[in-house]
Amino acid sequence: MDLSAVNFPLINASLNLAATLLLVSGWVLIKRGRQQAHKRVMIAAFAASILFLLSYLAYHVWPVGAAATPFRGQGPVRLVYYTILITHIVLAMAVPVLAVITIWLGLADRRAAHRRWARWTFPIWLYVSITGVLIYLLLYQLYPQPVDVAHHQNHDPRGACTAC
Repeated sequence: MDLSAVNFPLINASLNLAATLLLVSGWVLIKRGRQQAHKRVMIAAFAASILFLLSYLAYHVWPVGAAATPFRGQGPVRLVYYTILITHIVLAMAVPVLAVITIWLGLADRRAAHRRWARWTFPIWLYVSITGVLIYLLLYQLYPQPVDVAHHQNHDPRGACTAC
């Protein structure tokens, strides 16, 4: 299966946006006392995040193995971008563990522990989801890549584009 034509960055940003909307919806639902709806929506947010992770790994590791995309912005926006990127990466490493523990505690009906973990998990998970979308917007929309980098990342060692 040739995945070189798949727009993984857009798919990943869309999954992050879906996770963001689901996380906020889940928060609103629990604040309104709708526990069953909260449970379903938070599981959906977790599913969106798992799909994101699978898509991200497919794009950057296997089978596509895309190289890192350089940020084209200049001036103060570079500091903003790299601050967002670094905090996003560091916190994203914690989200799977935090989310699994928090969800497990909720499913096990250990509400006090679930709430304690959720006080940390929710803002970190939300930040990672939102900044994932911001990184996409900065990297591909506001400061776009040259066409050959943005759409043809599978070059062989001789420099020929395998997608053309």
